Amino acid sequence: MPTSRSRAGSRLPGVQMKPFEQLVTDHGPTVLRVCRTVLGPGPDAEDAWSEAFLSALKAYPELPQDANHEAWLVTIAHRKAIDVIRRRARTPTPTEYLPEAPSSLGLPGEDDDELRQAVAALPLRQREAVALHYLAGLRYAEAAELTGSSPDAVRRAAADGMAKLRAFYRSGRQRAADVAAPDASEGAFR
Repeated sequence: MPTSRSRAGSRLPGVQMKPFEQLVTDHGPTVLRVCRTVLGPGPDAEDAWSEAFLSALKAYPELPQDANHEAWLVTIAHRKAIDVIRRRARTPTPTEYLPEAPSSLGLPGEDDDELRQAVAALPLRQREAVALHYLAGLRYAEAAELTGSSPDAVRRAAADGMAKLRAFYRSGRQRAADVAAPDASEGAFR
């Protein structure tokens, strides 16, 4: 029975995949939103976005024809963002000078700085759940697969994160850290 791939790994002549550039055009903004939500705006998010698409480019020829491209790309981006968080934890921070503030010049949604700060103040699990479910549009089961937890845990973390964000906006926009401070549950997965 013929398959979409020959033994050498190349596709049969009748089976076509979208050009990779089309995937970048179609899903690039969603992948960038996930990176920015997990890492915050700035060069780390952009680096994670670039690394995600470089990894995807290498793996794209082996991707099954019927794969969900958006979920696949978001999975890669989420893992690259987590790699950046781990790298940050191992990297010493210089204390002689303050780091440069990321420029919001030319970035879409530059007027939503309060929202970005409120999301950034959420505990990691809640921030990830909000990013994957509400920004990337993944179902709870898909987000759970990415984070290594259960769909119920992701649903709970996303609900807790959204509740804290609503409280932030209902409370007259107090400091984001005051409203989104971790509590006993902290929306932890598992």
